[in-house]
Amino acid sequence: MNLSDRRRRELLRAIATLGAAGASGYLSHALAAGDIPGTPGINRLEGSATVNGKPAKVGTAVGLGDRIATAAGSQAVVVVKGDAFLMRPQTVIEIRGREGVLSDMLVASGKVLSVFAKKPVAIKAATASIGIRGTGAYIEVDGDEVYFCLCYGEALLEVPGAPPRAVKTTHHEEPLLVNGSSIAKGPFRNHTDDELILLEALTGREPPFMKDGKYPLNKY
Repeated sequence: MNLSDRRRRELLRAIATLGAAGASGYLSHALAAGDIPGTPGINRLEGSATVNGKPAKVGTAVGLGDRIATAAGSQAVVVVKGDAFLMRPQTVIEIRGREGVLSDMLVASGKVLSVFAKKPVAIKAATASIGIRGTGAYIEVDGDEVYFCLCYGEALLEVPGAPPRAVKTTHHEEPLLVNGSSIAKGPFRNHTDDELILLEALTGREPPFMKDGKYPLNKY
């Protein structure tokens, strides 16, 4: 799916309000070059990463059943059909699925921002099990502690020894910290709206907070 010229212009105007550096600068360049939606697999790489233990580069294919890892001081943007991931340094994820559709994701370590097409996806992160459908979510795994921000959408969070917790947000309203059977309110941290705009644009979508030309007022 290709973005229309009108939508591309609107996205360029939106990210101009978010600053020129980082992910927004990359998105500006990609939009201007007509490279949105993005190349499948490793779409962007700063530093080094591996796919199934083998060195990866921009353009390396990523498919269901693969394990992707970033090295220290490295970041990777990964696109798999209608899903996209921004992996921070020293992050390891595994993606699995059925009939060519991603349905399960393991966050083994590190920090990852993800956007998913509208379908059920089961995420495992340390002791936390998270069921989502068509959402944007940011997860950090540090030993047994999990930080989870449902950026928008609906999710069901389950941890051993605690009742299931339903979460519904439109703009980062309920970040959570999971430690063992404890689920507590957490701070907002370590991810931005412009990064979400980038990931959704790479799949030919936009975050719901951009609908009707109402771009985000908050910068994180």
